[in-house]
Amino acid sequence: MRRLYVLLWAGLIMTLFLAGCSSVKVSDYEGLSPKIVPEEFFNGQLTASGVVKNRAGKVIRYFNADIKASWQGAVGTLDENFVFDDGERQRRVWKLIRQDDGTYLGTAGDVVGEAKGEIAGNSMFLKYVLEVPYKDGTINLAIDDRMYLVNPTTLINESEMRKFGLCIGQIILVIRKR
Repeated sequence: MRRLYVLLWAGLIMTLFLAGCSSVKVSDYEGLSPKIVPEEFFNGQLTASGVVKNRAGKVIRYFNADIKASWQGAVGTLDENFVFDDGERQRRVWKLIRQDDGTYLGTAGDVVGEAKGEIAGNSMFLKYVLEVPYKDGTINLAIDDRMYLVNPTTLINESEMRKFGLCIGQIILVIRKR
């Protein structure tokens, strides 16, 4: 019986912990400035530098990226070219589409389905599933991107990677307009 109580308490604590981690909403940043306008910030030549952390918070990789971004009406293209510290290169081409309600939908070759983005104040939150190489195959990770425009030329992006609802790592990067 005692074992059952311990399991119930552990489950309750885990549920409260997971719920607490996901309580921030993009609307919490309404009214903050500078206001993020993706068509303005993600336009032209950009550079990014960042780190990948494991679930314990240890940095396991570094990267730099060049991004060419442009818009045709409500459709934006972000052509991202990454170089990692071990020499690996990756390319991701995003298509972002502004919706009539002010949200954004996004697609990329390694994104499963569509990314869904919301904006408020200086922030843009983008949620999607990313197919990531793993061993001899791939795995799907839930990505929660949170971007914060800190000045007209600098954006900080923190991404949480989850599998089965558990945080398995983070990506932190700074994107700058040239």
